[in-house]
Amino acid sequence: MNSGYLGKLLIIFCATTLLLFAQNDLNDTLNMEQNITSASQESTQNIDSEDANSEYIKELISQKDAINQELNDSGIWYKIYSNYTTYRDLLTKKDILTNEISSLLNKKQTISVQKQIEELTKEKDTVNEKIQLQIKLLDDYKDDPFRKLLTPPEIEQAPTIGNPFAILGEISYKKKLNSDKLEYKNKYQSLEGIIINLKKKKDILGEIISSSNSQSAVVYEKELEKTKLQIETFLPVLDIFKTTYDAYEKKLDETLYSLDLNIKKEFEKLVSLGGIVLFFLILIIGLKYLVKRYMSDTERFYTINKALNFTFITILVLIVLSAYIENVSYLVTVIGFASAGIAIAMKDWFMSLMGWLVIVLGGAIRVGDRVKFIKDGAVYVGDIVDISMLRMTLHEDITLTTLMFNRRSGRMIFIPNNYIFTDMIANYSHDGLSTVWDGIDFVITFDSNYKKATTLVKQIAKKYSKGYTDITKKRLNKMRSHYSMKGINVEPRIYTFIEPYGIKISVWYHTNSFAT
Repeated sequence: MNSGYLGKLLIIFCATTLLLFAQNDLNDTLNMEQNITSASQESTQNIDSEDANSEYIKELISQKDAINQELNDSGIWYKIYSNYTTYRDLLTKKDILTNEISSLLNKKQTISVQKQIEELTKEKDTVNEKIQLQIKLLDDYKDDPFRKLLTPPEIEQAPTIGNPFAILGEISYKKKLNSDKLEYKNKYQSLEGIIINLKKKKDILGEIISSSNSQSAVVYEKELEKTKLQIETFLPVLDIFKTTYDAYEKKLDETLYSLDLNIKKEFEKLVSLGGIVLFFLILIIGLKYLVKRYMSDTERFYTINKALNFTFITILVLIVLSAYIENVSYLVTVIGFASAGIAIAMKDWFMSLMGWLVIVLGGAIRVGDRVKFIKDGAVYVGDIVDISMLRMTLHEDITLTTLMFNRRSGRMIFIPNNYIFTDMIANYSHDGLSTVWDGIDFVITFDSNYKKATTLVKQIAKKYSKGYTDITKKRLNKMRSHYSMKGINVEPRIYTFIEPYGIKISVWYHTNSFAT
Protein backbone atom coordinates (compact mmCIF):
# COMPACT_ATOMS: atom_id res chain seq x y z
CA MET A 1 0.00 0.00 0.00
CA ASN A 2 2.53 2.44 1.10
CA SER A 3 4.84 1.65 -1.74
CA GLY A 4 2.02 2.08 -4.23
CA TYR A 5 0.92 5.34 -2.69
CA LEU A 6 4.46 6.67 -2.78
CA GLY A 7 4.76 5.65 -6.39
CA LYS A 8 1.62 7.61 -7.31
CA LEU A 9 2.93 10.67 -5.43
CA LEU A 10 6.23 10.40 -7.28
CA ILE A 11 4.44 10.19 -10.63
CA ILE A 12 2.27 13.21 -9.81
CA PHE A 13 5.35 15.22 -8.69
CA CYS A 14 7.22 14.40 -11.85
CA ALA A 15 4.27 15.28 -14.01
CA THR A 16 3.80 18.59 -12.19
CA THR A 17 7.47 19.40 -12.53
CA LEU A 18 7.36 18.68 -16.22
CA LEU A 19 4.30 20.88 -16.64
CA LEU A 20 6.03 23.73 -14.80
CA PHE A 21 9.16 23.46 -17.00
CA ALA A 22 7.01 23.35 -20.11
CA GLN A 23 5.10 26.46 -19.04
CA ASN A 24 8.34 28.30 -18.28
CA ASP A 25 9.71 27.38 -21.71
CA LEU A 26 6.54 28.59 -23.33
CA ASN A 27 6.69 31.87 -21.41
CA ASP A 28 10.33 32.33 -22.35
CA THR A 29 9.49 31.63 -25.94
CA LEU A 30 6.66 34.12 -25.88
CA ASN A 31 8.82 36.76 -24.19
CA MET A 32 11.58 36.23 -26.73
CA GLU A 33 9.14 36.60 -29.56
CA GLN A 34 7.77 39.77 -28.00
CA ASN A 35 11.29 41.16 -27.56
CA ILE A 36 12.17 40.31 -31.12
CA THR A 37 8.98 41.96 -32.38
CA SER A 38 9.61 45.06 -30.28
CA ALA A 39 13.22 45.26 -31.44
CA SER A 40 12.12 44.80 -34.98
CA GLN A 41 9.54 47.56 -34.65
CA GLU A 42 12.09 49.85 -33.01
CA SER A 43 14.62 49.08 -35.74
CA THR A 44 12.02 49.75 -38.37
CA GLN A 45 11.19 53.10 -36.77
CA ASN A 46 14.91 54.02 -36.65
CA ILE A 47 15.34 53.09 -40.33
CA ASP A 48 12.31 55.13 -41.31
CA SER A 49 13.65 58.09 -39.31
CA GLU A 50 17.08 57.86 -40.98
CA ASP A 51 15.46 57.65 -44.45
CA ALA A 52 13.37 60.77 -43.79
CA ASN A 53 16.44 62.66 -42.54
CA SER A 54 18.43 61.55 -45.59
CA GLU A 55 15.74 62.81 -47.96
CA TYR A 56 15.69 66.19 -46.16
CA ILE A 57 19.48 66.52 -46.45
CA LYS A 58 19.31 65.62 -50.14
CA GLU A 59 16.74 68.37 -50.66
CA LEU A 60 18.98 70.89 -48.85
CA ILE A 61 21.99 69.83 -50.91
CA SER A 62 19.92 70.22 -54.09
CA GLN A 63 18.97 73.75 -53.04
CA LYS A 64 22.62 74.54 -52.27
CA ASP A 65 23.74 73.25 -55.69
CA ALA A 66 21.08 75.33 -57.39
CA ILE A 67 22.35 78.43 -55.56
CA ASN A 68 25.93 77.57 -56.57
CA GLN A 69 24.83 77.30 -60.19
CA GLU A 70 23.03 80.62 -59.95
CA LEU A 71 26.12 82.22 -58.40
CA ASN A 72 28.32 80.89 -61.19
CA ASP A 73 25.90 82.35 -63.73
CA SER A 74 25.46 85.65 -61.85
CA GLY A 75 27.90 87.62 -63.98
CA ILE A 76 31.23 89.36 -63.67
CA TRP A 77 31.22 89.90 -59.89
CA TYR A 78 31.43 86.27 -58.84
CA LYS A 79 33.75 85.36 -61.70
CA ILE A 80 36.21 88.08 -60.75
CA TYR A 81 36.03 87.03 -57.12
CA SER A 82 36.63 83.37 -58.02
CA ASN A 83 39.60 84.29 -60.23
CA TYR A 84 40.94 86.59 -57.54
CA THR A 85 40.72 83.97 -54.77
CA THR A 86 42.30 81.39 -57.09
CA TYR A 87 45.10 83.88 -57.76
CA ARG A 88 45.64 84.49 -54.04
CA ASP A 89 45.59 80.75 -53.29
CA LEU A 90 48.18 80.14 -56.00
CA LEU A 91 50.41 82.85 -54.53
CA THR A 92 50.09 81.25 -51.09
CA LYS A 93 50.88 77.82 -52.49
CA LYS A 94 53.89 79.27 -54.30
CA ASP A 95 55.21 80.74 -51.04
CA ILE A 96 54.73 77.38 -49.29
CA LEU A 97 56.58 75.54 -52.05
CA THR A 98 59.38 78.11 -51.97
CA ASN A 99 59.77 77.66 -48.20
CA GLU A 100 59.75 73.87 -48.52
CA ILE A 101 62.41 73.97 -51.24
CA SER A 102 64.55 76.33 -49.12
CA SER A 103 64.18 73.99 -46.16
CA LEU A 104 65.25 70.97 -48.22
CA LEU A 105 68.21 72.85 -49.66
CA ASN A 106 69.49 73.36 -46.11
CA LYS A 107 69.44 69.60 -45.45
CA LYS A 108 71.98 67.02 -46.48
CA GLN A 109 71.65 66.48 -50.20
CA THR A 110 70.78 62.83 -50.34
CA ILE A 111 69.15 61.19 -53.31
CA SER A 112 65.71 61.27 -51.69
CA VAL A 113 66.11 64.95 -50.75
CA GLN A 114 67.19 65.88 -54.27
CA LYS A 115 64.24 63.95 -55.66
CA GLN A 116 61.87 65.86 -53.38
CA ILE A 117 63.47 69.19 -54.41
CA GLU A 118 63.03 68.26 -58.07
CA GLU A 119 59.37 67.36 -57.60
CA LEU A 120 58.68 70.52 -55.61
CA THR A 121 60.44 72.64 -58.26
CA LYS A 122 58.28 71.12 -61.01
CA GLU A 123 55.17 71.75 -58.95
CA LYS A 124 56.31 75.35 -58.36
CA ASP A 125 56.80 75.88 -62.11
CA THR A 126 53.30 74.56 -62.73
CA VAL A 127 51.95 76.97 -60.11
CA ASN A 128 53.85 79.86 -61.77
CA GLU A 129 52.25 79.04 -65.12
CA LYS A 130 48.82 79.03 -63.51
CA ILE A 131 49.60 82.35 -61.83
CA GLN A 132 50.56 83.91 -65.18
CA LEU A 133 47.31 82.61 -66.69
CA GLN A 134 45.30 84.07 -63.83
CA ILE A 135 47.09 87.41 -64.24
CA LYS A 136 45.94 87.49 -67.88
CA LEU A 137 42.41 86.70 -66.77
CA LEU A 138 42.43 89.26 -63.99
CA ASP A 139 44.33 91.93 -65.91
CA ASP A 140 43.67 95.16 -63.94
CA TYR A 141 41.69 93.36 -61.24
CA LYS A 142 44.56 91.59 -59.45
CA ASP A 143 45.33 94.52 -57.11
CA ASP A 144 41.79 95.83 -56.61
CA PRO A 145 39.38 93.27 -58.09
CA PHE A 146 36.21 95.40 -57.91
CA ARG A 147 37.63 98.86 -58.66
CA LYS A 148 36.51 99.02 -62.29
CA LEU A 149 33.07 97.64 -61.50
CA LEU A 150 32.55 100.18 -58.73
CA THR A 151 33.68 103.11 -60.88
CA PRO A 152 30.54 104.80 -62.30
CA PRO A 153 30.32 105.74 -66.01
CA GLU A 154 31.86 109.09 -66.81
CA ILE A 155 29.35 111.90 -67.27
CA GLU A 156 30.82 114.06 -70.00
CA GLN A 157 30.09 117.72 -70.54
CA ALA A 158 26.70 118.04 -72.21
CA PRO A 159 26.93 119.42 -75.78
CA THR A 160 25.77 122.99 -76.16
CA ILE A 161 22.64 123.52 -78.24
CA GLY A 162 23.38 126.29 -80.73
CA ASN A 163 21.04 125.28 -83.54
CA PRO A 164 18.00 123.05 -84.13
CA PHE A 165 20.16 120.17 -85.39
CA ALA A 166 21.94 120.06 -82.02
CA ILE A 167 18.66 118.90 -80.44
CA LEU A 168 19.22 115.52 -82.06
CA GLY A 169 22.68 115.38 -80.51
CA GLU A 170 21.25 116.25 -77.09
CA ILE A 171 18.59 113.53 -77.39
CA SER A 172 21.21 110.99 -78.43
CA TYR A 173 23.43 112.00 -75.49
CA LYS A 174 20.47 111.72 -73.13
CA LYS A 175 19.77 108.18 -74.36
CA LYS A 176 23.43 107.29 -73.78
CA LEU A 177 23.29 108.58 -70.20
CA ASN A 178 20.13 106.60 -69.48
CA SER A 179 21.71 103.50 -70.99
CA ASP A 180 24.83 103.95 -68.82
CA LYS A 181 22.65 104.43 -65.74
CA LEU A 182 20.68 101.25 -66.46
CA GLU A 183 23.88 99.27 -66.98
CA TYR A 184 25.37 100.58 -63.72
CA LYS A 185 22.12 99.85 -61.86
CA ASN A 186 22.14 96.28 -63.21
CA LYS A 187 25.64 95.82 -61.75
CA TYR A 188 24.37 97.00 -58.36
CA GLN A 189 21.34 94.69 -58.48
CA SER A 190 23.57 91.81 -59.55
CA LEU A 191 25.79 92.36 -56.49
CA GLU A 192 22.71 92.50 -54.25
CA GLY A 193 21.50 89.21 -55.74
CA ILE A 194 24.87 87.56 -55.06
CA ILE A 195 24.79 88.55 -51.38
CA ILE A 196 21.20 87.35 -51.00
CA ASN A 197 22.14 83.99 -52.54
CA LEU A 198 25.22 83.70 -50.33
CA LYS A 199 23.12 84.32 -47.21
CA LYS A 200 20.64 81.66 -48.36
CA LYS A 201 23.53 79.30 -48.97
CA LYS A 202 24.90 79.98 -45.47
CA ASP A 203 21.54 79.16 -43.87
CA ILE A 204 21.20 75.96 -45.93
CA LEU A 205 24.73 74.82 -45.02
CA GLY A 206 24.01 75.42 -41.35
CA GLU A 207 20.86 73.31 -41.62
CA ILE A 208 22.79 70.55 -43.45
CA ILE A 209 25.49 70.51 -40.76
CA SER A 210 22.97 70.30 -37.94
CA SER A 211 21.13 67.44 -39.68
CA SER A 212 24.17 65.42 -40.81
CA ASN A 213 26.51 63.09 -38.95
CA SER A 214 29.87 64.33 -37.76
CA GLN A 215 31.84 62.91 -40.67
CA SER A 216 29.65 64.56 -43.32
CA ALA A 217 29.46 67.81 -41.39
CA VAL A 218 33.21 68.43 -41.67
CA VAL A 219 33.04 68.97 -45.43
CA TYR A 220 30.09 71.32 -45.16
CA GLU A 221 31.67 73.24 -42.29
CA LYS A 222 34.59 74.14 -44.57
CA GLU A 223 32.15 75.27 -47.28
CA LEU A 224 30.22 77.26 -44.66
CA GLU A 225 33.41 79.07 -43.57
CA LYS A 226 34.18 79.83 -47.22
CA THR A 227 30.65 81.19 -47.74
CA LYS A 228 30.92 83.39 -44.63
CA LEU A 229 34.23 84.75 -45.96
CA GLN A 230 32.56 85.56 -49.29
CA ILE A 231 29.74 87.38 -47.51
CA GLU A 232 32.28 89.37 -45.47
CA THR A 233 34.06 90.25 -48.72
CA PHE A 234 31.01 91.34 -50.67
CA LEU A 235 29.12 93.26 -47.97
CA PRO A 236 31.65 96.18 -47.74
CA VAL A 237 31.74 96.28 -51.53
CA LEU A 238 27.93 96.64 -51.57
CA ASP A 239 28.09 99.50 -49.04
CA ILE A 240 30.70 101.32 -51.14
CA PHE A 241 28.68 100.64 -54.28
CA LYS A 242 25.51 102.06 -52.70
CA THR A 243 27.28 105.29 -51.70
CA THR A 244 28.89 105.61 -55.15
CA TYR A 245 25.61 104.84 -56.92
CA ASP A 246 23.70 107.47 -54.91
CA ALA A 247 26.28 110.15 -55.78
CA TYR A 248 26.33 109.09 -59.42
CA GLU A 249 22.53 109.08 -59.64
CA LYS A 250 22.30 112.57 -58.14
CA LYS A 251 24.85 113.99 -60.58
CA LEU A 252 23.17 112.20 -63.48
CA ASP A 253 19.74 113.57 -62.54
CA GLU A 254 21.17 117.10 -62.49
CA THR A 255 22.71 116.58 -65.94
CA LEU A 256 19.50 115.11 -67.36
CA TYR A 257 17.48 118.01 -65.93
CA SER A 258 19.89 120.47 -67.56
CA LEU A 259 19.59 118.60 -70.86
CA ASP A 260 15.79 118.64 -70.71
CA LEU A 261 15.83 122.36 -69.94
CA ASN A 262 18.16 123.11 -72.87
CA ILE A 263 16.09 120.98 -75.25
CA LYS A 264 12.91 122.71 -74.11
CA LYS A 265 14.42 126.18 -74.60
CA GLU A 266 15.76 125.30 -78.03
CA PHE A 267 12.46 123.75 -79.05
CA GLU A 268 10.57 126.87 -77.93
CA LYS A 269 13.02 129.03 -79.89
CA LEU A 270 12.55 126.79 -82.93
CA VAL A 271 8.76 127.05 -82.66
CA SER A 272 9.01 130.86 -82.41
CA LEU A 273 11.30 131.05 -85.43
CA GLY A 274 9.02 128.68 -87.31
CA GLY A 275 6.05 130.93 -86.55
CA ILE A 276 7.90 134.03 -87.78
CA VAL A 277 9.11 132.30 -90.94
CA LEU A 278 5.62 130.93 -91.58
CA PHE A 279 4.17 134.44 -91.21
CA PHE A 280 6.56 135.91 -93.78
CA LEU A 281 6.04 132.91 -96.06
CA ILE A 282 2.28 133.42 -96.04
CA LEU A 283 2.81 137.15 -96.60
CA ILE A 284 5.11 136.52 -99.60
CA ILE A 285 2.71 133.96 -101.09
CA GLY A 286 -0.16 136.42 -100.67
CA LEU A 287 1.79 139.20 -102.39
CA LYS A 288 2.72 136.85 -105.24
CA TYR A 289 -0.92 135.89 -105.68
CA LEU A 290 -2.00 139.54 -105.84
CA VAL A 291 0.77 140.42 -108.29
CA LYS A 292 -0.08 137.49 -110.54
CA ARG A 293 -3.78 138.29 -110.48
CA TYR A 294 -3.67 142.05 -111.02
CA MET A 295 -0.51 142.49 -113.13
CA SER A 296 -0.72 141.66 -116.83
CA ASP A 297 2.85 142.62 -117.74
CA THR A 298 4.77 139.33 -117.77
CA GLU A 299 8.18 140.97 -117.55
CA ARG A 300 7.26 143.09 -114.56
CA PHE A 301 5.61 140.10 -112.86
CA TYR A 302 8.80 138.08 -113.28
CA THR A 303 10.92 140.89 -111.84
CA ILE A 304 8.62 141.39 -108.86
CA ASN A 305 8.46 137.62 -108.29
CA LYS A 306 12.26 137.37 -108.21
CA ALA A 307 12.43 140.40 -105.89
CA LEU A 308 9.94 138.80 -103.50
CA ASN A 309 11.92 135.55 -103.49
CA PHE A 310 15.14 137.42 -102.80
CA THR A 311 13.47 139.43 -100.03
CA PHE A 312 12.11 136.32 -98.37
CA ILE A 313 15.48 134.57 -98.46
CA THR A 314 17.18 137.69 -97.05
CA ILE A 315 14.63 137.94 -94.22
CA LEU A 316 15.03 134.23 -93.51
CA VAL A 317 18.82 134.52 -93.30
CA LEU A 318 18.60 137.58 -91.04
CA ILE A 319 16.14 135.83 -88.72
CA VAL A 320 18.33 132.75 -88.42
CA LEU A 321 21.49 134.80 -87.89
CA SER A 322 19.87 137.01 -85.27
CA ALA A 323 18.61 133.94 -83.43
CA TYR A 324 21.75 131.80 -83.48
CA ILE A 325 24.66 134.22 -83.87
CA GLU A 326 25.17 136.06 -80.59
CA ASN A 327 28.52 137.66 -81.42
CA VAL A 328 28.23 139.81 -84.57
CA SER A 329 31.96 140.48 -84.73
CA TYR A 330 32.50 136.72 -84.74
CA LEU A 331 30.10 136.45 -87.68
CA VAL A 332 31.96 139.18 -89.59
CA THR A 333 35.26 137.39 -88.97
CA VAL A 334 33.86 134.08 -90.17
CA ILE A 335 32.41 135.67 -93.30
CA GLY A 336 35.74 137.38 -93.99
CA PHE A 337 37.70 134.14 -93.75
CA ALA A 338 35.06 132.31 -95.76
CA SER A 339 35.17 134.93 -98.50
CA ALA A 340 38.95 134.76 -98.66
CA GLY A 341 38.82 130.97 -98.87
CA ILE A 342 36.20 131.10 -101.62
CA ALA A 343 38.17 133.70 -103.56
CA ILE A 344 41.27 131.48 -103.55
CA ALA A 345 39.89 127.97 -103.80
CA MET A 346 36.77 128.68 -105.87
CA LYS A 347 37.75 131.57 -108.06
CA ASP A 348 35.23 130.97 -110.85
CA TRP A 349 32.38 130.47 -108.43
CA PHE A 350 33.29 133.59 -106.52
CA MET A 351 33.64 135.59 -109.75
CA SER A 352 30.20 134.37 -110.82
CA LEU A 353 28.78 135.80 -107.60
CA MET A 354 30.52 139.10 -108.30
CA GLY A 355 29.24 138.99 -111.87
CA TRP A 356 25.73 138.47 -110.55
CA LEU A 357 26.08 141.60 -108.41
CA VAL A 358 27.33 143.56 -111.42
CA ILE A 359 24.48 142.31 -113.61
CA VAL A 360 21.77 142.95 -111.02
CA LEU A 361 23.04 146.30 -109.78
CA GLY A 362 24.42 147.58 -113.08
CA GLY A 363 21.46 146.57 -115.21
CA ALA A 364 23.56 145.68 -118.25
CA ILE A 365 21.45 142.57 -118.82
CA ARG A 366 17.94 141.89 -117.57
CA VAL A 367 15.58 138.98 -117.84
CA GLY A 368 13.76 139.20 -121.19
CA ASP A 369 16.62 140.88 -123.08
CA ARG A 370 17.62 139.56 -126.50
CA VAL A 371 21.39 138.98 -126.38
CA LYS A 372 24.16 137.61 -128.55
CA PHE A 373 26.86 135.61 -126.79
CA ILE A 374 30.16 134.55 -128.37
CA LYS A 375 32.42 131.93 -126.81
CA ASP A 376 35.34 130.14 -128.52
CA GLY A 377 34.00 131.03 -131.97
CA ALA A 378 30.48 129.75 -131.24
CA VAL A 379 27.67 132.32 -131.51
CA TYR A 380 24.40 132.04 -129.59
CA VAL A 381 21.44 134.42 -129.99
CA GLY A 382 18.37 134.25 -127.80
CA ASP A 383 16.43 135.63 -124.87
CA ILE A 384 17.52 135.73 -121.24
CA VAL A 385 14.89 133.79 -119.29
CA ASP A 386 16.57 133.67 -115.88
CA ILE A 387 19.46 135.22 -113.96
CA SER A 388 20.59 133.30 -110.87
CA MET A 389 23.53 133.95 -108.57
CA LEU A 390 25.83 131.75 -110.63
CA ARG A 391 24.60 131.85 -114.22
CA MET A 392 22.28 133.31 -116.82
CA THR A 393 19.90 131.08 -118.76
CA LEU A 394 19.53 131.85 -122.49
CA HIS A 395 16.70 130.42 -124.60
CA GLU A 396 18.04 130.19 -128.13
CA ASP A 397 15.83 131.55 -130.97
CA ILE A 398 15.83 131.16 -134.76
CA THR A 399 17.83 134.07 -136.21
CA LEU A 400 20.08 134.74 -139.21
CA THR A 401 22.98 133.42 -137.13
CA THR A 402 21.10 130.19 -136.49
CA LEU A 403 20.18 129.88 -140.14
CA MET A 404 23.66 130.49 -141.54
CA PHE A 405 25.95 128.96 -138.91
CA ASN A 406 24.42 126.91 -136.09
CA ARG A 407 21.67 125.00 -137.88
CA ARG A 408 20.32 124.26 -134.40
CA SER A 409 18.00 126.31 -132.20
CA GLY A 410 15.66 126.15 -129.24
CA ARG A 411 18.41 125.10 -126.82
CA MET A 412 18.80 126.35 -123.25
CA ILE A 413 22.26 127.92 -122.98
CA PHE A 414 23.72 128.40 -119.50
CA ILE A 415 26.15 131.33 -119.33
CA PRO A 416 28.29 131.71 -116.17
CA ASN A 417 27.97 135.19 -114.72
CA ASN A 418 31.73 135.65 -114.63
CA TYR A 419 31.70 135.78 -118.47
CA ILE A 420 30.44 139.35 -118.12
CA PHE A 421 34.06 140.25 -117.27
CA THR A 422 35.86 138.21 -119.92
CA ASP A 423 33.61 137.74 -122.97
CA MET A 424 31.59 140.02 -125.20
CA ILE A 425 27.83 139.83 -124.78
CA ALA A 426 25.72 141.93 -127.16
CA ASN A 427 22.34 143.11 -125.86
CA TYR A 428 19.67 143.68 -128.54
CA SER A 429 17.10 145.14 -126.12
CA HIS A 430 19.03 146.94 -123.41
CA ASP A 431 17.18 149.36 -121.11
CA GLY A 432 13.84 148.86 -122.86
CA LEU A 433 15.22 149.53 -126.34
CA SER A 434 13.09 147.09 -128.32
CA THR A 435 14.39 147.93 -131.83
CA VAL A 436 17.62 147.35 -133.71
CA TRP A 437 19.08 148.37 -137.08
CA ASP A 438 18.56 145.75 -139.76
CA GLY A 439 19.53 145.90 -143.45
CA ILE A 440 18.80 144.45 -146.87
CA ASP A 441 21.23 144.47 -149.82
CA PHE A 442 20.38 144.17 -153.52
CA VAL A 443 22.30 144.79 -156.75
CA ILE A 444 21.34 146.67 -159.93
CA THR A 445 23.18 146.82 -163.26
CA PHE A 446 25.60 149.60 -164.16
CA ASP A 447 23.23 151.08 -166.79
CA SER A 448 20.36 151.37 -164.25
CA ASN A 449 19.25 154.68 -162.72
CA TYR A 450 20.72 154.09 -159.27
CA LYS A 451 19.53 157.53 -157.99
CA LYS A 452 15.92 156.70 -158.68
CA ALA A 453 16.44 153.27 -157.15
CA THR A 454 17.85 154.72 -153.92
CA THR A 455 14.96 157.20 -153.72
CA LEU A 456 12.37 154.44 -154.11
CA VAL A 457 14.12 152.26 -151.57
CA LYS A 458 14.25 155.09 -149.03
CA GLN A 459 10.54 155.85 -149.47
CA ILE A 460 9.59 152.23 -148.99
CA ALA A 461 11.85 151.87 -145.94
CA LYS A 462 10.37 155.00 -144.31
CA LYS A 463 6.83 153.81 -144.97
CA TYR A 464 7.17 150.34 -143.45
CA SER A 465 9.54 151.19 -140.59
CA LYS A 466 7.84 154.39 -139.41
CA GLY A 467 6.37 152.81 -136.26
CA TYR A 468 9.68 151.34 -135.18
CA THR A 469 11.45 154.61 -136.02
CA ASP A 470 9.15 156.61 -133.71
CA ILE A 471 9.54 154.10 -130.90
CA THR A 472 13.30 154.18 -131.25
CA LYS A 473 13.41 157.96 -131.17
CA LYS A 474 11.39 158.14 -127.94
CA ARG A 475 13.43 155.47 -126.25
CA LEU A 476 16.77 156.98 -127.22
CA ASN A 477 15.67 160.35 -125.88
CA LYS A 478 14.97 158.70 -122.52
CA MET A 479 18.33 156.99 -122.56
CA ARG A 480 20.13 160.34 -122.80
CA SER A 481 19.86 160.60 -118.99
CA HIS A 482 22.11 157.54 -118.69
CA TYR A 483 24.29 157.77 -121.78
CA SER A 484 25.98 160.56 -123.74
CA MET A 485 24.19 160.63 -127.10
CA LYS A 486 25.07 163.67 -129.19
CA GLY A 487 22.96 162.96 -132.22
CA ILE A 488 20.04 160.70 -132.73
CA ASN A 489 19.34 159.81 -136.36
CA VAL A 490 16.80 157.02 -136.56
CA GLU A 491 15.59 157.54 -140.14
CA PRO A 492 16.31 154.77 -142.69
CA ARG A 493 19.72 154.99 -144.31
CA ILE A 494 20.72 154.10 -147.89
CA TYR A 495 24.24 153.17 -148.99
CA THR A 496 25.51 152.43 -152.51
CA PHE A 497 28.63 150.45 -153.43
CA ILE A 498 30.27 149.66 -156.72
CA GLU A 499 30.84 145.97 -157.05
CA PRO A 500 32.46 144.01 -159.92
CA TYR A 501 29.06 142.71 -160.97
CA GLY A 502 26.98 145.92 -160.53
CA ILE A 503 25.89 148.57 -158.10
CA LYS A 504 24.93 147.29 -154.63
CA ILE A 505 22.29 149.23 -152.71
CA SER A 506 22.15 148.62 -148.90
CA VAL A 507 19.11 149.89 -147.03
CA TRP A 508 19.12 150.08 -143.18
CA TYR A 509 16.05 150.60 -141.00
CA HIS A 510 14.78 149.97 -137.44
CA THR A 511 12.83 146.82 -136.78
CA ASN A 512 11.77 144.67 -133.85
CA SER A 513 14.82 143.39 -131.94
CA PHE A 514 13.16 139.99 -131.50
CA ALA A 515 12.26 139.57 -135.20
CA THR A 516 15.36 140.58 -137.14
